[in-house]
Amino acid sequence: MIRKLSIALTTALLFALLAVPAFAQSGTAKVRVIHASPDAPAVDVFVNGNAVLTNVGFFAASPYLDLPAGTYRVQVAPTGAGAGSAVIDANVTIEAGRAYTIAAVGPVASIKPQVIVDNLSAPVAGQAKVRVYHFSPDAPAVDVKLANGTTLISNLAFPDASDYLEVPAGTYDLQVTPAGGDAVVINLAGTRVEAGQIYSVFATNFVANITPQLAVTAPVTTAAPATLPRTGGETLPLAAAALMALALMAVGGLVMRRSMR
Repeated sequence: MIRKLSIALTTALLFALLAVPAFAQSGTAKVRVIHASPDAPAVDVFVNGNAVLTNVGFFAASPYLDLPAGTYRVQVAPTGAGAGSAVIDANVTIEAGRAYTIAAVGPVASIKPQVIVDNLSAPVAGQAKVRVYHFSPDAPAVDVKLANGTTLISNLAFPDASDYLEVPAGTYDLQVTPAGGDAVVINLAGTRVEAGQIYSVFATNFVANITPQLAVTAPVTTAAPATLPRTGGETLPLAAAALMALALMAVGGLVMRRSMR
């Protein structure tokens, strides 16, 4: 299972971001942040001048937070160094009505941000939604299959996310294989999914120690915007993705100070 950030820290993050941003917009967005760089050091994160996350290491993840849309100042520094030693000092904009997974992915030598727009609308009655995120930097493209050989997801490559699958509630024997191959890389026998839930499956770490991580999310009760895509990797308007991803790049030990205004 994903190593969650502590309740105290995520609560602090929420309250810090509930402060009026520099340029307020109406509405809220949902944002979760994941440290998926397997050899990167831990960091502290400051938002609007407040230390809200400390000692964030691999594979820590926040839950989705409901945040007011707008622009925030985000600083990221090596753990214990303080905001004055921030390697990133950026204004971050999030857009109302969207849900984001923002991950620092890849080995520290070539770390990069990956911003994926998620769809948290409810599945059809009696079914669950499942999405797979390929965050293992040296693993090949993969297929996800049932044990009987039926392919559910094909040719999913790092660092992308699959489309959402809607499947009946139940227990499944799942296997992950190299794309087009039969050798089982990950065996997920007895995977149980419940109706009405959204499941995120993350393939993380280097291939020699590849580890599946599972997160379960309740759907949002309001309809998703019509423009919300079902696949990952969208470039976000107004440079929101680039700005927020800059903060995550520091998770990978980026040592050059950059400022975006």
